[in-house]
Amino acid sequence: MRIEQESDGVSASTKHLVFAYYVTGHGFGHATRVTEVVRHLIDAGHDVHVVTGAPDFVFTSEIESPRLFIRKVLLDCGAVQADALTVDRLASLEKYSETAVKPRAKILALETEWLNSIKADLVVSDVVPVACRAAADAGIRSVCVTNFSWDFIYAEYVMAAGLHHRSIVWQIAEDYSHCEFLIRLPGYCPMPAFRDVIDVPLVVRRLHKSAKEVRKELEIPDDVKLVILNFGGQPSGWKLKEDFLPSGWLCLVCGASENEDLPPNFRRLARDAYTPDIIAACDCMLGKIGYGTVSEALAYKCPFVFVRRDYFNEEPFLRNMLEYYQCGVEMIRRDLITGHWRPYLERAISLKPCYEAGINGGEVAAHILQETAFGKNYASDKLSGARRLRDAIVLGYQLQRAPGRDITIPEWYATAEEQLGHSSPSSPVNNGDFAFHSGVEDFDILHGDFQGLPDTVAFLQSLSELVAKHTKRERKAAANLFNWEEEIFITRAPGRLDVMGGIADYSGSLVLQMPIKEACHVALQRVHPSKHRLWKHAEARQNDKGGDPTAVLQIVSYGSELGNRGPTFDMDLSDFMDGDKPISYKKARKYFAQDPSQKWAAYVAGAILVLMTELGVQFEDSISMLVSSAVPEGKGVSSSASVEVASMAAIAAAHGLNISSRDLALLCQKVENHIVGAPCGVMDQMASACGEANKLLAMICQPAEIVGLVEIPSHIRVWGIDSGIRHSVGGADYGSVRIGTFMGMKMIKSRASEELTEMCAANGLNYDEVEQGDIELLKQEASLDYLCNLPPHRFEALYAKTIPESIAGETFLEEYTNHNDPVTIIDEKHNYGVRAPTLHPIYENFRVKTFKALLTSTSSTDQLSALGELLYQCHYSYSACGLGSDGTDRLVHLVQELQHSAASKSEGGTLCGAKITGGGSGGTVCVIGRNCLKSSEHIFEIQQRYKKATGYLPFIFEGSSPGAGKFGYLKIRRRATPKKVDSFKDVNEVLVENES
Repeated sequence: MRIEQESDGVSASTKHLVFAYYVTGHGFGHATRVTEVVRHLIDAGHDVHVVTGAPDFVFTSEIESPRLFIRKVLLDCGAVQADALTVDRLASLEKYSETAVKPRAKILALETEWLNSIKADLVVSDVVPVACRAAADAGIRSVCVTNFSWDFIYAEYVMAAGLHHRSIVWQIAEDYSHCEFLIRLPGYCPMPAFRDVIDVPLVVRRLHKSAKEVRKELEIPDDVKLVILNFGGQPSGWKLKEDFLPSGWLCLVCGASENEDLPPNFRRLARDAYTPDIIAACDCMLGKIGYGTVSEALAYKCPFVFVRRDYFNEEPFLRNMLEYYQCGVEMIRRDLITGHWRPYLERAISLKPCYEAGINGGEVAAHILQETAFGKNYASDKLSGARRLRDAIVLGYQLQRAPGRDITIPEWYATAEEQLGHSSPSSPVNNGDFAFHSGVEDFDILHGDFQGLPDTVAFLQSLSELVAKHTKRERKAAANLFNWEEEIFITRAPGRLDVMGGIADYSGSLVLQMPIKEACHVALQRVHPSKHRLWKHAEARQNDKGGDPTAVLQIVSYGSELGNRGPTFDMDLSDFMDGDKPISYKKARKYFAQDPSQKWAAYVAGAILVLMTELGVQFEDSISMLVSSAVPEGKGVSSSASVEVASMAAIAAAHGLNISSRDLALLCQKVENHIVGAPCGVMDQMASACGEANKLLAMICQPAEIVGLVEIPSHIRVWGIDSGIRHSVGGADYGSVRIGTFMGMKMIKSRASEELTEMCAANGLNYDEVEQGDIELLKQEASLDYLCNLPPHRFEALYAKTIPESIAGETFLEEYTNHNDPVTIIDEKHNYGVRAPTLHPIYENFRVKTFKALLTSTSSTDQLSALGELLYQCHYSYSACGLGSDGTDRLVHLVQELQHSAASKSEGGTLCGAKITGGGSGGTVCVIGRNCLKSSEHIFEIQQRYKKATGYLPFIFEGSSPGAGKFGYLKIRRRATPKKVDSFKDVNEVLVENES
């Protein structure tokens, strides 16, 4: 339901109402918009009790009335910020637990009593979860007014940083379900806990003074350009400098400390300054995105130069609204910190903000609240609590419901994609026949062959379409990326399905990997710095340095908005140098980590530093890269490896480097281990680089020895089914299991050394009296390089009883000093599982060898059932390590149900086994079965049954494609078609280079 901006206002009422209005403890933005709604309620003659932790002046500066009651109570904490731009996800969850979870019973009792004591007619929440539950306990209706909800925000925090806090999200969703309906503000996020919604215009604080009055009061001449710095605090380690601003500019600083010395062209604003008046008087605003800043920038047509915040899921929705109305310019964080402001400010004042929609949302919302309190029912459909809660779990995260009830994963994420309007334009795979599009015909192929791959044809077509005018920022940036008169190199690298081996790769296991159909494409152009088409801010940075143009790297990543990462990245390649030597990997990791919205660039740009460091390659030319991946992120199919391999291959091809596929994969592993900081093994990169279509790459990870390609027999078929639960090898569980594995190996080596010493001492060092074979085995085991070289029978005979279930990091370090793993660090305070992580690779290596042998055996029912059993054993071994998940367990159970069904038996067997893949903890399940129609039907039946149980429709991976080595590279140049070239030039005269 949408309430149009026209409103009769909130008419004065003959009946006196009492409202209890709860305000979240996150920042001032919520309090300022609440003030506007409250003002209209009070003007209508009602009492409003505001429950808040915000300072009184936020409300009293706008409302002077005895009907306003402020009760200083904090019932939630929002997002805890390490500084103005950085959210501490784990601290946010822990503080919410301390604030609202542990004292929950006391809070509910106190709030219920208080609501009854003031005789509240309606409870309003923006957007405190427990307020809705307290209202229900008090028998009072409740309404929420917001553009986001905390279940949406916290769900990402839970997955990334605080799995043990998962019950928080469930509790918040349940609290919201007691709300009668939602008054939804523009720029909203998906909020599935609310089933009944009313949309209203922007809620914006009114102006008190004109721009002229503000300038006069502040004694600022009309010819001075004004920017307001509005961060609600400053990023840590940041000091403002005079040269940050162009000549003729003055910056008004919100929230500056009284003890801070400001440069002469910066002026401190009073703590209680009324910012809407100041924003309306400024030429532009520089700050972080929040509802308050965005709504006031739009309402008063003040161009907004913004810097992304880390880990705040509200932001992309507000950002899209800001940019849609031509009111936003994104600034790179390092340019903010280093004071490279000029190109952004100049760009901002050239914008023509065009928001003309309503800004009377406060008045409209107040009217709805008044009518609701009078008894009007706005809810269109009163659904049961269980029905309403079905959509309340967000981001595919698994939350345990009451015993006997199902767990749910929503399918709203597809809605989020639609609302963002940014599905990846990359590489759509067409399963059917395709025609040669005009896009392919626009290029001369100077080297290579696209091998009939439909996704490569689609990628070439997307390149040809860059001549058109685009509104999406990533397309705008890509359109200005290449010089079409120069050669462009194109590479392709697929994701992979982990059929067998998985996390045993870093223990030296044999692994079997299949390259999947979905792949990443990279287009790269190498150009002399004097000819490089730089984005405006990069060009300004070069000009400020003076001298001749130097090499710059510019990257555009398609599909970035779905991950809330910056669509572009640029850097001077000299940043990779420390004098005449490349910087260390440690410094590079810190360089990319300084702005999480651009951390993705480490996977791409990191390849350049690795080539510098490992092969001594010198990069004197500028580089432009376009990255377009159809490999889904977070599904455990090596999306990161495909990006690394495609990027490294493109850089190598453009610079004439002859690197074997194996060596390329090893170099890419260095990117992920040392620059990205993810402790993965090498099998992902090897599969992406060295794999072949419809074959399993057999590799012993010691470190990367390919032992062959295994044909998948024609009667066997392999699928991947995505659980919808995001997987990350950078997550805590994966790293902890890896540490536990290396701890176990250190214990085994130590025990073998002790056995060897005791054996020799008992025999007076007379080796003739000792079985020479025993000594040799113990010597080998005392110097194990890879845990998988220990056979299961030796482990059971000598070491099984000595490996503890778990051990504290501090205890292990005291006894063993270190665990000899270069890519993980032991936390002394953490307790690590050891026995299961040690058992897994030892037995997994044996299972993989058996699986490989079975594939080449005679076709039989026993062959299929044995292959399936090996998959099941692997799956449950993952779970024992702590790397399972509810979703992947459910999928494996569904496979088992259909495997043993009558329909399967009547066909002589269909599906025969399944296992979690890759790093575990979610992601994709690998399924093996008979290659027949009934098996495919069963796969689709699993897909539908999973959706019915969870609300999430799994993505199915089927089919295969060649690895990067087999694909090689394409070298193309745009054909000289005068009409299209002119069109491109014309477009570029009006296109504005991407600001980010």
